[in-house]
Amino acid sequence: MSHGDHLELEGVVSEVFAGGFFMIQTDAGASIRAQIGGRMRKHRIRVLLGDHVTVKVSPYDLTHGLIVYRHKN
Repeated sequence: MSHGDHLELEGVVSEVFAGGFFMIQTDAGASIRAQIGGRMRKHRIRVLLGDHVTVKVSPYDLTHGLIVYRHKN
């Protein structure tokens, strides 16, 4: 599966879990459990409760994704 096959959704961080996991409430109303993507970890970008983020989700499992971008307010 290539990077272009993933769906990109936008949402807000609604919960923060241990180990770098987050619960994202999407604009469509769905909840996605997501973790921070590799480049965000590499550059030590912090994601906090209430942040507006972009999540990449596989079309096969819409309940898990990777946070790939943190939007500026």
